[in-house]
Amino acid sequence: MSLQDSLDAFKADFKAGKPPFNALAHIHPIMERATAELIASGQAARAVKVGERAPAFELADQNGQPVSSAELLAQGPLVISFYRGVWCPYCNLELQALDEALARIRELGANLVAISPQTPVNSRKSVRTQALGFPVLSDRRGETAAAFGLRFTLPDYLVELYKALKNDLPAFNDDPSWTLPMPARYVIGQDGTVLYGEVNPDYTHRPDPSELFPVLEKARRG
Repeated sequence: MSLQDSLDAFKADFKAGKPPFNALAHIHPIMERATAELIASGQAARAVKVGERAPAFELADQNGQPVSSAELLAQGPLVISFYRGVWCPYCNLELQALDEALARIRELGANLVAISPQTPVNSRKSVRTQALGFPVLSDRRGETAAAFGLRFTLPDYLVELYKALKNDLPAFNDDPSWTLPMPARYVIGQDGTVLYGEVNPDYTHRPDPSELFPVLEKARRG
């Protein structure tokens, strides 16, 4: 099953109110309104693109240790997944799919990191609960996501919904701003140039990890 098939199946169960989502089906019109508005804003088209230079970063991993994009790129190409946080089931499905592809990514000479605005404690939870073999980095106040053009502010009505659901982003992220990154995946070449970029303001849609392999194969040849 492809990653998108898994996401679609999860979404169908969620919208249908199947257990354990019995009491949550009513939230979808609100979430879909916010997604439609983010799509209409055109922000995804303004994010960092293929052929552009990727912003450099140094972020703490799940153990609080610094991880530098420059050091990783010295070893080979770098795959980056920007995701919303451990509280997002769609993000967790993506991380699981990326972990399943990790051996092939490394075989092709690349490193993989995930980046979210959550604190290292929550990143550690992501790694532990999903047994991830790659680091999850904490993007304090979403500054790296902003440099990539991915950070956006949640509309007030979505903030109120999140509060009602006890989805306390200021606590998860140690940041009062109620901002998130659009889900995105990049491959950065060793010279810092973006070789692949997929940005989607619809958090329920993610590219399959297999799309990375031809890009990494080409980078290894060239």
